Amino acid sequence: MHKRKLTIIGVVMVLASSLILGACGDNTATPAASSTTAAAAAGGTTAAAGAASSTTAAASSGPVTIRYQLWEAAQQPAYQACADAFTKQNPNITVKIEQLGWDDYWSGIQTSMVGGTAPDVFTDHLAKFPEFASKGQLVDIQPLVDKDKVDTTQYLSGLSDLWVKDGKRYGLPKDWDTIALLYNKDMLKKSGIDEASLKDLTWNPKDGGTFGTLLKKLTLDSNGNNATQANFDKTKVVQYGFINQGDGGNNNGQTNWSMFAVSNGWKFNDGPWSKKYYFDDPKLAETLQWYADLNLAQGVSPSFADISSLKPNTLFSTGKGAITTDGSWTISQYVKDSKFQIGWAPLPKGPQGRKSMFNGLADSIWVGSKHQAEAWQWVKFASSKTCEDIVGSYGVVFPAIKSGVDAALAKYKAAGLDVSAYTDEALDPNGTFLFPIADHASEVGSIMTPVLQSIMIGQAKAADALKTANQQVNAVFK
Repeated sequence: MHKRKLTIIGVVMVLASSLILGACGDNTATPAASSTTAAAAAGGTTAAAGAASSTTAAASSGPVTIRYQLWEAAQQPAYQACADAFTKQNPNITVKIEQLGWDDYWSGIQTSMVGGTAPDVFTDHLAKFPEFASKGQLVDIQPLVDKDKVDTTQYLSGLSDLWVKDGKRYGLPKDWDTIALLYNKDMLKKSGIDEASLKDLTWNPKDGGTFGTLLKKLTLDSNGNNATQANFDKTKVVQYGFINQGDGGNNNGQTNWSMFAVSNGWKFNDGPWSKKYYFDDPKLAETLQWYADLNLAQGVSPSFADISSLKPNTLFSTGKGAITTDGSWTISQYVKDSKFQIGWAPLPKGPQGRKSMFNGLADSIWVGSKHQAEAWQWVKFASSKTCEDIVGSYGVVFPAIKSGVDAALAKYKAAGLDVSAYTDEALDPNGTFLFPIADHASEVGSIMTPVLQSIMIGQAKAADALKTANQQVNAVFK
């Protein structure tokens, strides 16, 4: 914990200096990202990984094609540009990019590993890699990092360490993300809501605070009544105040409810690699009951059935609701899909302040790859300053290297998009918490998903359902 606090201090100092430099005239220098455990590293100019092209792939008898899989369609063009640059520097290696949606991605990876047909390299997740590593399905790249002298200090502070367990490394950082509010500017204006007021919203699980009141004001029935009025009919809603993001059972409530629960004083566990969860904490129960009751009791959010079938991002982008919560990786997709102007605002402050989950991705090499040497060259390049600057210039995600973050922010600024809600959250040393990193993630998800869904549809009360679920989760670690 002490090391974690030191990291936070370093994060704020570096980001503060970045802000000052930006204010002094650099029109692209904007706040670099950070979090409770990940923040801007000073400089980022000694990128040994950025010199990926200087360490060529092991000699082969002919051209080699490696398969690289990712789940974000919006990021594919950016990584194709990286792949083109990589092949230009390594003419004997071609990178074939494959994209699968999130719902099919992880089952596809696991199935293909068992069947011996997995991609050579794939985008990995903090919640997923421990299980792959425990099964011996990933290449330990630490010896390669040491051999090629890859400078892991070029990444935002702390990000690189998240991919190490027991001295073995299973990835090099690609990007980071936080969560914020997204809102429909037109809907707020028509309801007489000042956008600036969203910066000061409060939340609590009892009555929702000023955030809860706002959601009611923005929810309208077919007669034009909002949810604060006595004659509001929740069975005839034409505009929801809030588009919830579903149950979140397989992603630890990242964009769904985790920000509310942690701001209420709850925690998943005691930190990375912990073997005990606290899903039975009353603070989580009251948070999840409030979250479910947004639909069940108040009618200010769509039903779980509609969220599941129509998808929350589609509901928001097609104008069915005024506010939602989502991650920084979704910025460009929402802008592309929505025919109205979108704004971004910080999460509401809960009893323990404003809190956002912090997450990061990396690329991992499948142990069964027949081209591990070439796969390493690609992983090294994809996590280099060269590639991360390219990715940043596409404005689809915040890269793990400061210069890439600056490139992304410059792209958003040029498009007239103020997405500082995400970076401001990362700047706050007390504003983020880590995505849970622990073994048995899929088993935990399998237990929690049906329980959370039962709460969302009103089949069970959170306080009752979570007690049994927590016992089952913790039994997995015994």
